[in-house]
Amino acid sequence: MIGECLMTFCILWGTSVWTYENIALNKTAWQLDTLFNYTSAKAVDGRKDSLSIFGSDCVRSQYNYTAEWRVDLGTVVSIHHIFIQYATNNLPWDKNNDHTARFLGFSVYISNTTNKADGILCFRDTKYTRATIPNPINITCPHHGRYVIYYNNRTSLPYPVGYSKDAGNDLCEVEVYGCTSPGYYGENCSISCPQHCKDRRCHIVEGTCFECVDGYKGSTCSKGCLQGYYGENCSIPCPVNCLDGLCDTENGTCHGCLDGSSGPTCNEDCTLPGYYGWNCSTPCPVNCLDGLCDTVNGTCNGCLDGYSGSTCSEGCPQGYYGENCSIPCPVNCLDGLCDTEIGTCHGCLDGSTGPTCNEGCSSPGYYGQNCSIPCPRNCLDGRCHIKKGTCFKCVDGYSGEKCMGKKACPIQGQYGINCSTPCPEQCLEGLCDIVEGTCFECVNGYKGPTCEGNYLIQGETRHKYGLFIQRISISLI
Repeated sequence: MIGECLMTFCILWGTSVWTYENIALNKTAWQLDTLFNYTSAKAVDGRKDSLSIFGSDCVRSQYNYTAEWRVDLGTVVSIHHIFIQYATNNLPWDKNNDHTARFLGFSVYISNTTNKADGILCFRDTKYTRATIPNPINITCPHHGRYVIYYNNRTSLPYPVGYSKDAGNDLCEVEVYGCTSPGYYGENCSISCPQHCKDRRCHIVEGTCFECVDGYKGSTCSKGCLQGYYGENCSIPCPVNCLDGLCDTENGTCHGCLDGSSGPTCNEDCTLPGYYGWNCSTPCPVNCLDGLCDTVNGTCNGCLDGYSGSTCSEGCPQGYYGENCSIPCPVNCLDGLCDTEIGTCHGCLDGSTGPTCNEGCSSPGYYGQNCSIPCPRNCLDGRCHIKKGTCFKCVDGYSGEKCMGKKACPIQGQYGINCSTPCPEQCLEGLCDIVEGTCFECVNGYKGPTCEGNYLIQGETRHKYGLFIQRISISLI
């Protein structure tokens, strides 16, 4: 049962009476193509004693293809229903009343802007005839908005049967009933809308939410989201990289990230270089090249010199060094071994020297490991093979690979370089050492390495050529 009350509207539900205030009264109004002084404000002045378009209580606009009027409620409010009193010229409201044709086809919108397209359509006449269209009319539209917009048009031919060829406002009163505060509903608008209704807006009678804040669902938004969902009506799956698929039910931020992901919604790779794993919180292994590793499993992108393995925790195998232990040790390293980081040899093969054993012996006269062994002393000019130590040539009088053997001069009685020096004349039979020139024996009367000293035997003098002998007492000369 519906009944009118003075300045209010009463709806009877059993024993309860719900009352609402006309919140459009004396609010700012606007219309398209005002005619004379029949301004838009006349439809919200609370006066409808005379329903004549020529009186002072009704609005009039130019009759045209489009008619539009609206009231600004000042703020977003909770609306229950809209009352419209159309002009009748104080004549019976039936199919013979000229205004019925112009009233047909009208629409009512509630919007938060002055554009009806931004709001919701509360009502559009598609079925009334001149004989059946009611006046006044109550349009129930339990919604929230700031503007109530009346609209009619005659823009598409042919017009339905009974419609006028043009449209005009001809409104005597428009009343909007609801709660002045959008966060309340029920009797005298005294009950708060459920806490998790979006913008605290709910059905003005039933208290059910039009929308829920993110993270809640249900008619009164009292239910939280199922695990793995968030947002409007809990309809959005949590981001794919959330740990265990869980996120904040309101804004979708992850409670934690899968390995290798970071950021509020775990949609970023590890942003801090040198970390990996859960929430990118684990430092990369210490021997990773540049400190970088795979953000998921921590395997190194490369290893520091001297290390190998997926996490660079292993030393180089023998004979290798450098990045990822991929470089063979220098070829002249002793036993093929070198420093695993920089490749310097632990020792050099015979005949090599330098940090990487890539140089020959820098000091003439040496050979062997690290060029540390002097060449044999009888090598000509002190030079020998840097690896084997064999002489290239021997000094005169010596032979063999290392010039350790002696050889005879081709001319008997000669010694020295090219055997060009005669042996000392006091050498017995003129023979001497072919290198040093020392006599093997001296002729009688001489002594010393080269038989340079002579002596007398008592009672006899022996001429070196044996020409005479005189016996004398032995005395040294």
